Amino acid sequence: MFEAHINPFFTSIFDKFIPFEWIKSLFVGEYGIITLGFRYAIAIVLPIVGIFFFVFSFAEDTGYLPRAGAMLDRMFKKIGLSGRAVIPVVLGLGCDTMATMVTRILPTKRERIIATLLLSLSVPCSAQLGVIMAVLSKKPGALALWFLVISAVFATTGFFLNKVLKGKRPSFHIELPPLRMPRISNIFTKTYTRLKWYFQEVLPLFIWASVLIWFGKITKIFDFIILILAYPVKLIGLPLGMAKIFLFGFFRRDYGAAGLYDLEKQGLLSGREIIVAAVVLTLFLPCIAQFLMNIKERGIKFALGIAVFILFFSFSIGFILNKILIIWGVN
Repeated sequence: MFEAHINPFFTSIFDKFIPFEWIKSLFVGEYGIITLGFRYAIAIVLPIVGIFFFVFSFAEDTGYLPRAGAMLDRMFKKIGLSGRAVIPVVLGLGCDTMATMVTRILPTKRERIIATLLLSLSVPCSAQLGVIMAVLSKKPGALALWFLVISAVFATTGFFLNKVLKGKRPSFHIELPPLRMPRISNIFTKTYTRLKWYFQEVLPLFIWASVLIWFGKITKIFDFIILILAYPVKLIGLPLGMAKIFLFGFFRRDYGAAGLYDLEKQGLLSGREIIVAAVVLTLFLPCIAQFLMNIKERGIKFALGIAVFILFFSFSIGFILNKILIIWGVN
């Protein structure tokens, strides 16, 4: 709809009535509010987020989530968390920014630090997760390898933090509600409320991201940043076009994933490059909204420390993975 009808329609209107190229590029250019921001937010991300919200509302209304916490409590304690952390971790699969705020329910500072770092590093939001799964779905082996690497990073990082961080160990007590058949009205009400939140809170972020990308592009700031990112991107065996995708991923994780989708659709990535790109993009810097939430919840020093650590860690994992895939003969 966007590529065949909506984008050409608005592009023709701006070509006809707006003589200034810099204004046209803001709305209907390569990174325009309509041609990029609305297309990514509505055509690519919204269907994925909507399905996640529906399934999450279903699980919530059955009384399943407290049981998931009870079942995962023993495993989570190995990474310094309790079963209570199931809520922010599962919410992180919807929106990591919202999940970071929900870490307030964790009783100790130590647990909140571990959960925040794991959410920033290795828990993909629903839009990023859905798009990456769409990209890798044609190659089941690649999808399985991506899942194994991200799971290993989540478990290893949590296990290491549990060993080095001092503080009170987690405990978990919960009253289990009865399992019940969900009410359809409740599911649709909760899904509607969360979709309303998406349009009110997230859609404006897509618009602002488009504006910032447009501003960075016309002022050549982004060209300089992309030039710097080109070195580590080349080091992990990816085409230089991925530097721009990683930069977009900082503004919105969904942007980066959608950019990867575009590159794969155009046939510009080999199988090995798709796997490495998907892994590094998942582990890459948290989006700017989550970064600001990290500052609000944990402080500026902690947020910057996480960002620097993740930046180097993600490219290091990509470098190692690329070398392993080359040895395995994956192309």
